[in-house]
Amino acid sequence: MPALGPSRIFTVTLRATRLLSELLTHLYVLIPVLDDEKHYWVGDDEIEKLLRRGEGWLETHPARDEIVARYLVHQRGLVRDAISRLTAEEQPEEEAVAAKKDEQEASIERTISLNERRLDAVFEVLKASGASRLLDVGCGEGKLLRRLLADPQFTEIVGMDVAIRVLEQAESRLKLDRLAPKQRERIRLLHGSLMYRDVRFRGFDAAAVMEVIEHLDSPRLRAFERVLFESAQPGMVALTTPNAEYNVKWQTLPAGQFRHPDHRFEWTRREFQEWAGGVASRFGYNVRFLPVGDEDALVGPPTQMAVFTRA
Repeated sequence: MPALGPSRIFTVTLRATRLLSELLTHLYVLIPVLDDEKHYWVGDDEIEKLLRRGEGWLETHPARDEIVARYLVHQRGLVRDAISRLTAEEQPEEEAVAAKKDEQEASIERTISLNERRLDAVFEVLKASGASRLLDVGCGEGKLLRRLLADPQFTEIVGMDVAIRVLEQAESRLKLDRLAPKQRERIRLLHGSLMYRDVRFRGFDAAAVMEVIEHLDSPRLRAFERVLFESAQPGMVALTTPNAEYNVKWQTLPAGQFRHPDHRFEWTRREFQEWAGGVASRFGYNVRFLPVGDEDALVGPPTQMAVFTRA
């Protein structure tokens, strides 16, 4: 339509030999996707429709994530849930790889039980803060949650992780279905990501972030900073990360190699303190630093902790 400019309407012809039922399931999903708009309320039931009509083809479609986002009118919570369910069959293999990587990291640290030392150190900081409502970011299988649940000081405990299967493992290991009603009311597990602002993360006295940031590349790390410190704004944050200088102490770790294959970085004490100081300055926190594990006179502790408190 030269007089009116480019048209938004196109004629498309596709040719294939398929069952009519297959064609209809594709059209059911893709017509609103191509339109990128729906004129009715979109809720959880739309996920069920999408999974039912997309069964057998959507999970392997090269534009899967875009299709899901458009079908669910870009509602982030719904999109995350749908994609996690579509990729459920992929997760066991991914988790097996992750478990192997975690075992490699654990084998490096096992001689000094560093994981237990981290748990002890973070728990002590949280306990000393007087916090009662606590968010465990990247809670994994719930090792810290178990300790918090055993202490009556913590009246509301929320564990958050991006992996649904890990949350299922945490639920099983914590035996949530066997807890007394009063105990069960104290703890919740949330599927979520600290890449996105989420009102569920707000209002906590304290947050624990154990060995999380080193798994984030630069853009995701910046998103994490804003979501946690600017949007969620917990009263206190206890955050740990490896001390790269200490890596020379492990003979089983080749020079220049990170402790975990998924680590995007491992910082020296100076690098960590510069980053934490910048975060505190930008978002209105004070920060202090604590060693975790046996400290070496030359290279410092194996793990470094930053404790942020609202200014």
